[in-house]
Amino acid sequence: MAKLVHVAVAVVIQQNNGRNEVLIAKRNQHQHQGGKWEFPGGKVEQEEQVTEALAREMLEECNVQVISSAPLIKIEHDYGDKKVVLDTYVVEQHAGTAKGNEGQEIRWVDVNSLKQYTFPEANKSIISAIESYFN
Repeated sequence: MAKLVHVAVAVVIQQNNGRNEVLIAKRNQHQHQGGKWEFPGGKVEQEEQVTEALAREMLEECNVQVISSAPLIKIEHDYGDKKVVLDTYVVEQHAGTAKGNEGQEIRWVDVNSLKQYTFPEANKSIISAIESYFN
C-alpha cells in the first residue's frame, strides 16, 4: 500500500512592476519527484493544523514568514509509490526575503510563465487554480 503524505503547500504571491509573481522551488535530486519545480511547503505533522504547518515550513525552507493566507485548492494524487494530499493556500501577505534555506533553487516567476516549468503531476491542478485566481 502506498504511503499517504499530507502536505501544506504555499502559493506565495507578490506584485513586481505590475506583474503577478509566485515563488517556486526546485526539488533536490534525492527527493521524490527530484529535479522538478514545486510550490514550497511541507508535511503536516500529527496534531498540527495545516496553517501552522504552512507557516513553519515556509520559515524553515524559504525564510518567508506567512502573515495571511487563504485556502486555494485541495488535491489528492496517487503517484503509485506515494499518495499525496496537497492542502494549497495562497499567501498574499508575507515578510522576509525568500531564499533556499535547504540548498534548493528558488525563483519568483510570472504567473503566466508557470507552464514553462516542469512540475510534478499533482501540481498541474494547482497551476490551473492559480490561473483562475488571477483571472
